[in-house]
Amino acid sequence: MRMLVVDMDGTLLGSDGQVSARNLAALRSAEAAGVEVVVATGRRHCYAMRVLRGLGLGEANALISSNGTVVRTVGATLIERNLLPKATARWLCGHVEEFRNSLVMTFDKVESDGDDARGALVVEELAELNASIGKWMIANEPYIAHVVPIEEALDGDDPIQMMLCGTVERMRRAEARLLEHPGISAVGVAPQESAPGIEVALHRTEYAERDLSIVDILPAGCSKGAALLRLAERRGVKVEEIVAIGDNWNDVSMLEVAERAVLMANAPEDLKTVAVERGWILGRRHDEDGVAVAVEAALDGESLYPIVGVL
Repeated sequence: MRMLVVDMDGTLLGSDGQVSARNLAALRSAEAAGVEVVVATGRRHCYAMRVLRGLGLGEANALISSNGTVVRTVGATLIERNLLPKATARWLCGHVEEFRNSLVMTFDKVESDGDDARGALVVEELAELNASIGKWMIANEPYIAHVVPIEEALDGDDPIQMMLCGTVERMRRAEARLLEHPGISAVGVAPQESAPGIEVALHRTEYAERDLSIVDILPAGCSKGAALLRLAERRGVKVEEIVAIGDNWNDVSMLEVAERAVLMANAPEDLKTVAVERGWILGRRHDEDGVAVAVEAALDGESLYPIVGVL
């Protein structure tokens, strides 16, 4: 193992939203052994750093944020960024008309200290978002701009992503609505046919116990896995030297890339079925130090398979 890639929510973070002492010790042991610890998250850089700042991770380590749209170092140095064309974003606002009260638009406004400026997040309506992701809205209030209609936010920079949030059932309908267009693909599935100008990638995350789902709309070709492949090439790391750990549908692309993939036991049941089909390892839960158990085994040169308890 030369590169360890770990998702945040539902993986590295426990149910309290923090990194446990054992998980942190495992990450530090990996770094001490010469392994680059990469965090890959659906969170944008600033929001991820709220948890990661102060953990003592290497400043030069990569942080893959916004599901692979942006890659920066932990120290906030930009490595790569992908943008969603304004024309595409405007079309999407109309295409998801039924769901635009659940829509958040994200812009890359990271400053030199790694924090965001106001306007990094743009919303048109507040009620539905406050109901579904109220804690997130409160935590991100300093960065949210309220713009009506939301298309006016596109008069400046291109966004890096758009996001829909709501119940699992509603977001599955939203994803189906988006997929009606042939230029839109989900979880790395190729679109049906060429559709110039309206090509985007969808990444769905589900938390069944909270009846919450998030559908991220990203520039075409963006995913955690695609960003990981480019990062590994930059670092001179082979895929067989990568261990990836995740828990949800937006982690599928990076789990597919890595030679050794670990899916957390708290993953959605239908994703566990996929894990069985693809030969991934099923680890422990996020609130049972599942990351630490997998990393400790990898560092000891052991097979990861002894950690499997559910399969």
